[in-house]
Amino acid sequence: MRSGDSRASRPRKHRSRLRHAAELCVAVLATLGCVLDVIGATQAAASVGPLDELIADRVDGLVTTYPERIQQARDDQARPLPLAHAHNDYDHAWPLLDALDHGFTSVEADVWLVDGKLLVAHDRHDVLPARSLERLYLSPLEELQRMNGGSVYPGWDGSLELLIDVKSKAGPTYAALDDVLRGHPGLLTSFTGDQTHRGAVTAIVTGHRARAAMAAQPLRYAGYDGRLSDLISQEPASLMPLVSVDWTETFTWDGTGPMPADEKQRLRDLVTSAHSRGYRLRFWETPDEPGPARTAIWRELADAGVDQINTDDLAGLQKFLSR
Repeated sequence: MRSGDSRASRPRKHRSRLRHAAELCVAVLATLGCVLDVIGATQAAASVGPLDELIADRVDGLVTTYPERIQQARDDQARPLPLAHAHNDYDHAWPLLDALDHGFTSVEADVWLVDGKLLVAHDRHDVLPARSLERLYLSPLEELQRMNGGSVYPGWDGSLELLIDVKSKAGPTYAALDDVLRGHPGLLTSFTGDQTHRGAVTAIVTGHRARAAMAAQPLRYAGYDGRLSDLISQEPASLMPLVSVDWTETFTWDGTGPMPADEKQRLRDLVTSAHSRGYRLRFWETPDEPGPARTAIWRELADAGVDQINTDDLAGLQKFLSR
């Protein structure tokens, strides 16, 4: 019996050891998960700005909860710079407001249509529910307009450009955008036929654009961003107030040495052609690394009469244009 009891107890001891090992494995995995969560949270905290902290807490927009930041943008009263365009503006710590602190008069926001909402991000996987076009741009702009007696900058008679770069499908995204913009008729420039009725903010659609849908509307709250080929299209400026061109597909000069004479003349010819039709002209993909080459290109753009200079460097362009 003693021998039989010993054999019978072996499976029980084996099962006990297996259960103990399994419990230990679960504990180790749980601990590892906690460590990874802490590392992930630390990395995320290091990469986010104050706005990301706000939206992580599900704050209902900047205007209602953080009016002091809006007030700061108003009180700083940076001198408006007509040529200053903030490329990928949403990447700054405070979208829109940082640009206004530096006097920018044009800002760019990439949008995706996700579950019926227009969310701001460069890539689809980066969208967050609280980072909407309404919360980051339209509501703060409307509040600034109210605070400044009708304009984005105090005492300014210009219209701030909101360049909306559509990343998702053109048709459904523009339909959703049109609905959102129509909720701000007192803020936005409107377009009817061949007439432009300027507001404190002018929205322009770039990227994936629903040209036919926009052209068919008797009343719109957004303009269409044309391309180089559109300079000969004879579209009215009330449909296409802006033409944007890829610098690298049009010019070889990168700011090193003098600009070739033929390219300098071509630049001036493009400006003349655009302005003769009532269009504003902008180039993207211009060199943006600080240094003599960038300064040389900015100088040629300004001297030629180009309407916007593209940059991610708010302070750098402000300093250049304030000379």
